[in-house]
Amino acid sequence: MQANLSAAQEEATRKAAAARKAASRLAVLTTEQKDEALGRMADALLERAAELIEANAIDLKRGEENGTAPSLLDRLRLTPERIEAIAEGVRQVIGLPDPVGRTVQAIERPNGLSIEQVTVPLGVIGMIYEARPNVTVDAAALSLKTGNAVVLRGGSAALQTNLKTAEILRSALAASAIPPESLQLIEDPSRASADAMLKLSGLLDVIIPRGGAALIRNVVENATVPVIETGAGICHTYVHEDADADMAVAIAVNAKAQRPSVCNSMETLLLHRRFAERGLARIAASMKEAGVELKGCPEALSLLGSGAARPATDEDYATEYNDYVLNIRIVDNLEEALEHIDRFGTRHSECIVAESAEAAGEFLDRVDAAAVYHNASTRFTDGFEFGYGAEIGISTQKLHVRGPMGLPALTSTKYRIRGTGQIRG
Repeated sequence: MQANLSAAQEEATRKAAAARKAASRLAVLTTEQKDEALGRMADALLERAAELIEANAIDLKRGEENGTAPSLLDRLRLTPERIEAIAEGVRQVIGLPDPVGRTVQAIERPNGLSIEQVTVPLGVIGMIYEARPNVTVDAAALSLKTGNAVVLRGGSAALQTNLKTAEILRSALAASAIPPESLQLIEDPSRASADAMLKLSGLLDVIIPRGGAALIRNVVENATVPVIETGAGICHTYVHEDADADMAVAIAVNAKAQRPSVCNSMETLLLHRRFAERGLARIAASMKEAGVELKGCPEALSLLGSGAARPATDEDYATEYNDYVLNIRIVDNLEEALEHIDRFGTRHSECIVAESAEAAGEFLDRVDAAAVYHNASTRFTDGFEFGYGAEIGISTQKLHVRGPMGLPALTSTKYRIRGTGQIRG
């Protein structure tokens, strides 16, 4: 075990040091140089898509043999269409303004000092994530566009896919102004490699975990490197008493079943009692048609009838399923819905479906989450959908950044002070 830990530490340290060295060159490149490199990356993904799919097939086969859930296999799967979408995400990043070098404020002091606050790269970003291969590309594109080097450590489930992706991207960078060493991938998929990254203060400027609750908790509790916490997604949709039934059904089914393996999918549907009496049967039928298993509170079970759902427990309400499973709870009023969300939510994405502007306003004001919706699916909490081209994660904390993290989230600031010989008395 000690030998494995030492090997993991050696790889993480070596690659972080290489990224640190490259970061100083990367930070001073022009927007045009960075965009040209990203264009090469997007082209390479499309040109070598067959190689990516072949590598991905190895991961998928291993997952099937290990009994991985179908929803998680879907999360891992690459298709020509998904590769095209990933490449398009890179191109959208190219089209976005470069946030580096922007003047935040300029101050002229009475003593003649000229003080300018400007945006700068964070430096070297460490990413620890699980089985979504698009994260490798998204993290690389966003980091490099903002002048940051990046050290990536994906999960074992996507190892071959990530290795091939990194190879393709680094090959594309070799013909550009961006040093290929700016993009590093940790090849050791063991927990030891992740734990080693957490201690690389001085080499990594920040760690961003992206995955399930256990991964994020381990990073937050054990890192000596500063962490931007991205949260698990126990997301809710609350349907108010006056909600339009057609809209409520469409939003609920989309939030749960459009892609249940992702963090912005809904896990619990809260229904006002008056709406449930007229609309629960329709929602349940639509969920069943979409292949969703239902769990419910006692009143929901009574309204649905025998065998339509299983009992929901507090443990269920606190679970991020990432699967075709949905909790349904009947509530007396908006206040009870807010109390449930406050107790079980993860401050990610929450929705109210309502005609009442007053109820919607109260929900939007009082719910403490990174994204709060009125009459729209929680599935929109996504960097691509917000116009960021891609995202490096969805922050559920409140310091520095919150919500989908696009380009501006990967910058800090520094002060440039110009004088004419001033000294402090």
